[in-house]
Amino acid sequence: MENSNTLKSGEFLIREIEAKDVFIPEEFDEEQKMIAQTCSDFLQAEVYPNLEQVEKSDRELMKSMLKKSGELGLMCISIPEEFGGFGQSFVTQMLVAETIGGGYSFSVAFMAHCGIGTLPILYYGNQDQRERYVPKLATGEFLGAYCLTEPGAGSDANSGKTNAKLSDDGKSYILNGQKMWITNAGFADTLIVFAKIDNDRVLSAFIVESRYPGVVIGPDEHKMGIKGSSTAQIFFNDVRVPVENLLGKRGEGFRIALSILHMGRIKLGANVIGAAKKAINDSVRYANERKQFGVFISTFGAIKHKLAQQVIRLFATESAVYRVSKDIDVLRKEMSSGSDYGRASIEAISHYAVEAAILKVTGSEMLDFVADEAVQIHGGMGYSAEMAVERGYRDSRINRIFEGTNEINRLLVVDTAMKRALKGDFDLFGEAEKLCAGLPDINDGRVAGESYFQTSKRYIRNFKKIILLCIHHATKHFGKELINEQEVLNNIAEMMMEVYISESLTLRVEKSATLKGDISIYKDMLDVNLFETAGIIRKSALEAIASFSSPETCPVLLQAVENLTREGCVNIKEARRRIADKLISDNSYKF
Repeated sequence: MENSNTLKSGEFLIREIEAKDVFIPEEFDEEQKMIAQTCSDFLQAEVYPNLEQVEKSDRELMKSMLKKSGELGLMCISIPEEFGGFGQSFVTQMLVAETIGGGYSFSVAFMAHCGIGTLPILYYGNQDQRERYVPKLATGEFLGAYCLTEPGAGSDANSGKTNAKLSDDGKSYILNGQKMWITNAGFADTLIVFAKIDNDRVLSAFIVESRYPGVVIGPDEHKMGIKGSSTAQIFFNDVRVPVENLLGKRGEGFRIALSILHMGRIKLGANVIGAAKKAINDSVRYANERKQFGVFISTFGAIKHKLAQQVIRLFATESAVYRVSKDIDVLRKEMSSGSDYGRASIEAISHYAVEAAILKVTGSEMLDFVADEAVQIHGGMGYSAEMAVERGYRDSRINRIFEGTNEINRLLVVDTAMKRALKGDFDLFGEAEKLCAGLPDINDGRVAGESYFQTSKRYIRNFKKIILLCIHHATKHFGKELINEQEVLNNIAEMMMEVYISESLTLRVEKSATLKGDISIYKDMLDVNLFETAGIIRKSALEAIASFSSPETCPVLLQAVENLTREGCVNIKEARRRIADKLISDNSYKF
């Protein structure tokens, strides 16, 4: 990537990129828009009319819906043409994930099949395994599931007890164990199962067919949300798995699991966008229909504030999602020359582990916020099962647990970036050292005659400086014990996530100026976002500094934070009102 304008994972902390070098949703081509429309039409025709029935844990109905989507070609977007797919870009895959995200429980089942249920074979399987399974998974003839979690092994996946032993004749692995919280368990044909061979320290991965003797599927779990998704335990009792169904190499399972989780996190970041757009549309339509005190509630300032905040957080998250999606496409293209397509794809995705964790956390929390405000805008009706927002509220909560809890992912944001820097991917610590040498004379860098976007980028640059200061002093104070200071790591992670989202939004708005006429409404979004980000950065930095600074360094660092989070005076109230007014006028999300 040395000759590319694409940043390495985590490098955004020390390097800027130009707006022309990022991809934004405004650049979707006609084919991509057509694919998204096909997904949307499918939801309207096949999913929404069946939501009440599928919520009753109707496995057969969900299975039939999935198979119909496969027949339409929706499941093979990411599959290469040689295996019966369309071989679309990662950006297009993410657009499909976004659009399907509005499908409630169906979205969970669909994404589990197309992602973690199919792609481990495409990415890590040999040619024989790919030819046997991938074409059938691409059409929906086979449905897939991913079996990693166990009763005693959640976040600590490698502590699983499921075991495999080579049979006496050497033709099979004898599999014994138990998996839980398995999406699509009730009807899956193929299972990606992780187990330790003999007394191995790390996991291996296997392709197991649910028809194999000894595979026992439990009843569906009773869940808070995503009730239409089949989630059950699976038991393996002396299951004979052919040796040719070992996925990857012996002991490679843990690496496979981690790589697939990176992919799942990034795709979840896109998936929640569709759910959030659905909730925003439900919100504004209700606000435009509901009258109180003789007027529509959409005329109230407090409601406009909620609507605008929903839009801003969604739009900013969306900006980051497609920014990194294009980065993955660029890296995959660079890596695929002369190497295996599958491995190149997953290596490109895994490379952006920092951004994957950021999108997972910010996306899931954005949707939780949007879904919660949707219920509040509906008032008492929002608590009624008659309304779509009630289902959306319950369904949104799982996303903060899926693909590694947000607590784990927050720690990964910082830990992964620092490890990448130590490997030499970028000079994080050197830049931090230089910045700290300039204390206490650090200022906000304001210059006369700045343009709008120069000012916005200066704010982002200053926020990054605060992160570098905190990383430097935290590392210096805690040393190797920093890994145990999770509260401080969370403070740094919060700042990193907010900066990445704000920078992505800034670049999107700047680039959109070349594609649209009037971008004033998008500048309003950016103004509100930067105002709020400054507050979050300030609070997180002050908390962290109090944890590691000395009486000598504390005043200097606090003054630096004050200087670097100083903003101009912008009428945020009116900015939010203008955003809300556009949403209210359009009566749907059209940003």
